[in-house]
Amino acid sequence: MDKKLLEILVCPLCKGPLKYDRKAAELICKVDKLAFPIRDDIPVMLESEARRLD
Repeated sequence: MDKKLLEILVCPLCKGPLKYDRKAAELICKVDKLAFPIRDDIPVMLESEARRLD
């Protein structure tokens, strides 16, 4: 995942910061409790594709 891209990406819902989870290949928003998948080095920033976190 490109470091510069990670610096500018924000949660599409709350516009808050995202945490990169390299092992799970996800970008995590702690505020909305969502994990956005990264497929083929491309973040999928759609709420419908995100996994809900407990």
